[in-house]
Amino acid sequence: MCHADALQLAYDLNDLRPALLLLHPFPFDRRIWAPQVEELSAEYPVLAVDLPGFGDSPPARSASLDAWADRVDQLLEATVGGRPVVVAGLSMGGYVALRLAARHPERLEGMILADTRAHADTPEARAGREQAAALVRSQGVGAIAEGLLEKLFSPRAEPGLVQRAREVMLEQSPEAVATALTAMRDRPDSTAILGQIAVPTLVIVGAEDALTPPSDAEAMYQRIPRAWLVRIPGAGHLSNLEAPEELNAAVRGFLAAL
Repeated sequence: MCHADALQLAYDLNDLRPALLLLHPFPFDRRIWAPQVEELSAEYPVLAVDLPGFGDSPPARSASLDAWADRVDQLLEATVGGRPVVVAGLSMGGYVALRLAARHPERLEGMILADTRAHADTPEARAGREQAAALVRSQGVGAIAEGLLEKLFSPRAEPGLVQRAREVMLEQSPEAVATALTAMRDRPDSTAILGQIAVPTLVIVGAEDALTPPSDAEAMYQRIPRAWLVRIPGAGHLSNLEAPEELNAAVRGFLAAL
């Protein structure tokens, strides 16, 4: 497959293994995928992305997950050209992955939806996100950190793991976190597109996920035509951190099947 980069230098990309695009959860950045990048990049090309405003990415131009999906599509055009990828999104990253599937289905060779959901926020959830965004803008990310961390892990999570997540969370820009809360609040309901997803899809959920419980994963699994469902015992919402070996094994098997 021949491409031209920004310098107009032609090259061949002969690696035919599935390329894996990682979209991180809220309110973190691409570092949260460290256990997956470390293990899977030896076997597959891995592209871990900071979503708009997070980590090293510039501030979001829009509080719209559709706009974020378009930004991801532009990044893929610049890095892999027309080559399809397997997109893996966890939580907020899953919301963006679903919007990518809705707006740019030609980009997909497969999907991995981890600890996420397709339906839009309820009125109560929308109000909660609005309050959280206002709190972050007035008091900083620390104002929501502890309450959120309690929901991200199972009660048995290692303290060091929780502390590392806390550190990454507190390094994020308050404006990025508030903008993401607004974008998630206003995201479209993606339930209707599930039946139109034509590529193989792996749905993963921590059995003790309190934010997007197994019932949400089951609902997506039932609607996506070519889907597999994996429940990870003992893991909470951040199953990629709490049970990296189990999640990596599921992802590795899925990619090998492609």
